[in-house]
Amino acid sequence: MEKIIVIGGGLAGSEAAWQAAEHGAQVELYEMRPQVNTGAHQTGDLAELICSNSLGSNLREKAAGLLKLELRKLDSLIMACADATALPAGTALAVDREKFAAMVTLKITNHPNIHVIREEVHDIPPGTTIIASGPLTSPDLAQSIAALTGQDLLFFYDAIAPVINRDSIDMDIAFRASRYEFEEDAGSGDYINCPMNEDQYDHFVSELKNARRIELKAIEGLSTMEKNAGHKLFFEGCLPIEVMADRSEKSLAFGPLRPVGLRDPHTGKRPAAVVQLRQDNLANTLYNLVGFQTNLTFAEQKRVFSLIPGLEHAEFVRFGQMHRNTFIFSPALLDATLQFRSNPDLFFAGQIIGVEGYMGNVASGLVAGLNAARFVKGQSLLTFPQESMIGALMHYISHASPADFQPMKANHGLLPILSTRPPGRVDRGNAYAKRALRALDEKIGCK
Repeated sequence: MEKIIVIGGGLAGSEAAWQAAEHGAQVELYEMRPQVNTGAHQTGDLAELICSNSLGSNLREKAAGLLKLELRKLDSLIMACADATALPAGTALAVDREKFAAMVTLKITNHPNIHVIREEVHDIPPGTTIIASGPLTSPDLAQSIAALTGQDLLFFYDAIAPVINRDSIDMDIAFRASRYEFEEDAGSGDYINCPMNEDQYDHFVSELKNARRIELKAIEGLSTMEKNAGHKLFFEGCLPIEVMADRSEKSLAFGPLRPVGLRDPHTGKRPAAVVQLRQDNLANTLYNLVGFQTNLTFAEQKRVFSLIPGLEHAEFVRFGQMHRNTFIFSPALLDATLQFRSNPDLFFAGQIIGVEGYMGNVASGLVAGLNAARFVKGQSLLTFPQESMIGALMHYISHASPADFQPMKANHGLLPILSTRPPGRVDRGNAYAKRALRALDEKIGCK
C-alpha cells in the first residue's frame, strides 16, 4: 500500500488524510499540537475551529450552501461531523466546536489507514506529500516552502471574536430573534440580540475607535517584514471590528451591527444598531459576538464590549485575538488538481493556498486527498468541473492573475455565467446549484 504524508491536522489536512485513506492509501498525518502550540489554538484536537463556530449558510441558493451540498455528495468527513454536531443557527450551519473537533479526531485516529504523528515537521519530506499546515505554518516549514517556491510567502493578519457566558447576558435588555423571522416565531430565534439606540451606538463607536490595541510586533512568530507591514495586510473578509469602525461612523451600523430584519420586542421598534450573539456549544452555555473579531487588549475588550446594552456584566470565557495567516502565490505554483507544478508528488491544501472560509478549506483538502491517492496508484488526477463550486474555487486558485489574487471564499462570481439567467437572486442561485450538482454527477461521479 502506497504511503502519503499529510502535514497539518486542521480542516484541510484532516479531510485530505481521510479521503486519501478512504481511497486505499496509507496515510501519516503530522500535527505538531499539542507538543508545539500556535498561539491561536487552545487544544490538541484535529480540525479545531479557531474563529467562528459558524460554517456559513446551508441554503442551496447560496454559494456556501452549494459548496456544502457538493461536499456531502462527495462523502466529506468534515461535513458529516459538522452535521452531527450542529447547533441552532437559523439558515446557517453552526457547530459545537469542542464536540465537532473531538468527533473528527476520533474518526481520524480510529481509521485503520491513518497514523497520527504528533511532531513538528521542519522540512518538506521526500515522497508523496500534502502540505496543509495552514495559516500558522511553523517558521522552519515556512522557510522550507519559501525555498521551494523561490519567492517570498505572502501573508496577512487574521482575528477571532470573543466568547461570553450566556448566563451573564441581561435578557431584560437583550432578546432572542433571527432576522426576518415570522411573527409567530418572535422571541424564539437562534440569536441573542443586544439593541442600541443612536446615542448608545455613537458612544460605543467612539470608545471602540479610541481603545488600546495590541501592537502587531507583539504577535509571536512574525518576521521583520510582517511586523513592519502593519494594518495594511488585514484580510478584508475578517477585519477587526475596530478597524471597520475607523473607516466611518456608520460602517458598523451597515455591517455586523446592521439592525435590518430585527425588531426590539421591548419597544416594538427597529433599533439603531444590534449586536448579535450566536450559540457556541451544544450545552447552550457559551455565545460568541458575531462579527467582533478584534485586536484590542483584553482589558479594553472587557471595558468597551461591556458598553453594549445587555452585556454590562458579561463574563468573557475567551477574549478575541489576532494571529498570522500565511499563504503562497498559488496561481504560479499549483494546478487545479492542487498538485505542485514543478514537483508532481507534492500537493497543497487549505488556507495556505489562498482559499478562505471553513468549507473552502475542506474542499481543498478533499481535492488534494483524492488526487494524492490517485497519484500514488498511477491514476489520472481529477480536475473538478468549473460549473461546480469546488471546481470554480480550484480554478481560481490556479488561474487568478497576480493583480487579482487574494484569499477567496466560495461565491457565485467564480462560476461560469448561466446560459439563461433567471431574474431573481434566489432563482439564479438555485440554477447555479442545479447545474453544479449535475456537472459533478457527470464528470466526477457522485452517489
